[in-house]
Amino acid sequence: MKYMTTKEAVIKWNISERRIRKLLQDGRIEGAVKVGNTWNIPVDASKPIDKRNIKNDNDFKFNLGKTYFDKVDELNNKLNSKRPFSKETLKSLRNSINLEWTYNSNGIEGNTLTLRETQIVLEGITVGGKTLREHLEVINHEKAIEYIEDLVKEKNPVTEWNIKNIHQLVLKEIDDKNAGKYRSENVAIMGATHTPPDHLIVPELMEKLILNYQKWNKYHPIIKAALIHGELVKIHPFIDGNGRTSRLVMNLSLMNSGYLPVIIKKENRLEYYNALDKAHTTGDYTDFVKLVTNLEIEMINKYLNLL
Repeated sequence: MKYMTTKEAVIKWNISERRIRKLLQDGRIEGAVKVGNTWNIPVDASKPIDKRNIKNDNDFKFNLGKTYFDKVDELNNKLNSKRPFSKETLKSLRNSINLEWTYNSNGIEGNTLTLRETQIVLEGITVGGKTLREHLEVINHEKAIEYIEDLVKEKNPVTEWNIKNIHQLVLKEIDDKNAGKYRSENVAIMGATHTPPDHLIVPELMEKLILNYQKWNKYHPIIKAALIHGELVKIHPFIDGNGRTSRLVMNLSLMNSGYLPVIIKKENRLEYYNALDKAHTTGDYTDFVKLVTNLEIEMINKYLNLL
């Protein structure tokens, strides 16, 4: 009998190596034998059926009318009709939006730099009286934005690999030990009703999340983006930087679908937190989807007013 390695099975079945090893340990791959520390899998073995309890779409609630997204779609079509934009316009809009995005996303997490100070840091100047971490948070967030812009240009989807890379950029030189790595301890979210899952099941939950994300194409792109943000922060896969990473991933999803990135203002963080907590405890994403939709409308109008 001919055998293949776990790495060869990864390619053949399009399943992660981590998942294949779990199936092997559970005796789910017929004919597989272990020699020492190496698994040998029959080349003609059938791809195992995925029996995991993937979260059912029916568990999510959206109290939205059939025409709810008509306004945002109409505005987005209007914006697209004006493309291509001049290089000067694109540069001006990008710089303005990325500055506000970085300032607000960091501010939500407690960064005390003002909008002007954030701009100064992005220009390479040190702000007196502010911590090194606050400076690094600004620099790192800008690098993370550049990374997702590259992903969009290359039409790369949301994957575990890309999520880890975004997180690695967010925590670069702040916590290199944990940057880009799933947490190895349990955590609690201050002020939230929801408690993140045990760290031991984070890798499996992240794999499930990406499988779910691929099924959410049936939803409006704004719902899909809201879900990946909400479910990612619900898992809380990292020891730190989950909020910034989740907002970046949400915008990666929006941008990949032809929409603009949205900016959650730090002064609206209570509304933002409440909408997320409601989604996490009840499965009702209505408030959060409405929040993201309104922010998308706001961003599109900002573009239209400047064109």
